[in-house]
Amino acid sequence: GSVKAGKMPEGKKMRQCKQEEEQQQQKEEEREGLIEFYSSYQELFQFFCSNTTIHGAIRLVCSKKNKMKTAFWSVLFFLTFGLMYWQFGILYREYFSYPVNLNLNLNSDRLTFPAVTLCTLNPYRYSAIRKQLDKLDQITQQTLLDLYDYNMSLPQRDWSTSSSQRRSTRSLLHHVQRHPLRRQKRDNLVNLPENSPSVDKNDWKIGFVLCSENNDCFHQAYSSGVDAVREWYSFHYINILAQVPDAKALDESDFENFIYACRFNEATCDKANYTHFHHPLYGNCYTFNDNSSSVWTSSLPGINNGLSLVVRTEQNDFIPLLSTVTGARVMVHDQNEPAFMDDGGFNVRPGIETSISMRKEMTVRLGGSYSDCTEDGSDVPVQNLYSSRYTEQVCIRSCFQLNMVERCGCAYYFYPLPDGAEYCDYTKHKAWGYCYYKLLAEFKADVLGCFHKCRKPCKMTEYQLSAGYSRWPSAVSEDWVFYMLSQQNKYNITSKRNGVAKVNIFFEEWNYKTNGESPAFTVVTLLSQLGNQWSLWFGSSVLSVMELAELVLDFIAITIILAFRRFCTRQKQSPPGPPLNSQDNTTFQDEAPALSAPHRFTVEAVVTTLPSYNSLEPRGLNRDGEVGHE
Repeated sequence: GSVKAGKMPEGKKMRQCKQEEEQQQQKEEEREGLIEFYSSYQELFQFFCSNTTIHGAIRLVCSKKNKMKTAFWSVLFFLTFGLMYWQFGILYREYFSYPVNLNLNLNSDRLTFPAVTLCTLNPYRYSAIRKQLDKLDQITQQTLLDLYDYNMSLPQRDWSTSSSQRRSTRSLLHHVQRHPLRRQKRDNLVNLPENSPSVDKNDWKIGFVLCSENNDCFHQAYSSGVDAVREWYSFHYINILAQVPDAKALDESDFENFIYACRFNEATCDKANYTHFHHPLYGNCYTFNDNSSSVWTSSLPGINNGLSLVVRTEQNDFIPLLSTVTGARVMVHDQNEPAFMDDGGFNVRPGIETSISMRKEMTVRLGGSYSDCTEDGSDVPVQNLYSSRYTEQVCIRSCFQLNMVERCGCAYYFYPLPDGAEYCDYTKHKAWGYCYYKLLAEFKADVLGCFHKCRKPCKMTEYQLSAGYSRWPSAVSEDWVFYMLSQQNKYNITSKRNGVAKVNIFFEEWNYKTNGESPAFTVVTLLSQLGNQWSLWFGSSVLSVMELAELVLDFIAITIILAFRRFCTRQKQSPPGPPLNSQDNTTFQDEAPALSAPHRFTVEAVVTTLPSYNSLEPRGLNRDGEVGHE
């Protein structure tokens, strides 16, 4: 027999060992790895398109051998993505516009009766200012005679005055002369002489002059002579009222001579059911059911379950130049809200029974991002000057009054007085009229920003009114009705037809309407709409969205890994630092590669059985390096 011993070439053996080592290392990585990272973007994209549940993505890789199909599906895929996100943008824009749904509810319950304010509609000639008003009437009489050749009749009065009253009337005359009532030509006739035949009486505008402290004057003109005279008289009347040091001197309630009869729910009213206040233009005003006592409730609708009033409308000792109508003025409003008679009131005609039916309506708005409403006015940058809860009109009037005090140095008499201020009076503030009318023009043009600052309340209660009219008392019953009223109130009515009026205020129905708001686009609605769009364009679910999120995260991870590898490669390829000295530079450069590159050694052991001593014979080697016996 023969024994053969072989030896592989050294290079071939080294390659074989290297392949085995790489295979072993790959098996260890596959066995021990927890997170799988792709080696390239192409591999990541191909895996995603091949395994995702998003429709159409598989077409991007399965048709890669057909470039036309790949291009078509790529354009279609990304165009679909663009359309979907365009729809997403529309949904987000609608969501952040905070739309609301209007909810209408009908409720049936016992209704709280609102507050009712009734005014005489004529300012009263109060005793504290009677002499000054008489003097103002004389000045007005002479003014109308000079301008219109009209001799206004005045009632016979006691013209005797004390020395202090004479000083007061002289002061009044001086200030009236500083603010005279004048006529002025219209703009298109300014250049014509006054005695020109083409200038008619109707071609004149009438008004009064207002000047500043620097003698900067302007003409406050009106197209109607009636409006001009009334406004001019009212301006001086306000100055007279402001000169009264104690406002209680004007508190002359005459309830029994104004309210002949009062009844609510078939029960008679008493003094505990009303409060009194004075209005500069509407005279004595009385508010019923204003929270001063127990609040009225209405258990049933109808005219017999409401408030019924018989009021006196005959004018006696009033000021005709301030009020040109007869009757009374009534307003329905909520409790703890001031009665703004200019805004929500309406007139009651004499000799007429006015029946006012009400329907209650509540409005509840969403605050915050959904609307610009306020809960209680605490977040509105305007101080509330009224002793009532916040309303939009309260805020607007407070805003004007605060600007009036700031700009003109005094407060307007029609609105509450701020702390530390006093009412405007041309004996103390000579140019307040000039400042007031300039400020009023800015206020109406919203230059002051009051309409922008004052926001609507989130909760409002309104009363929708409808009125019916009939003659009262009738022709066959007026004699005994007026007789009974005159006996009861001890007052002789000189004009029966214009002397009294009747007012009935009641709920039309037991139901009241509530207008509420609710969010029209919530987070749940947004997610639902986004899901609908996603399913429409790609037929996918929430898990498909997670797959897309995973793709983004893997993309970021691969980018970081590749950037780190590139950084490490650049660090290895960078030249070494400077040598320690010039003499050892060559030697260091020659030895550096040898030190930096470790060698791999392969050790092979070939074991053969040694022959016995008896079989030892001469041997030879062939060309292949085999050992054998000859």
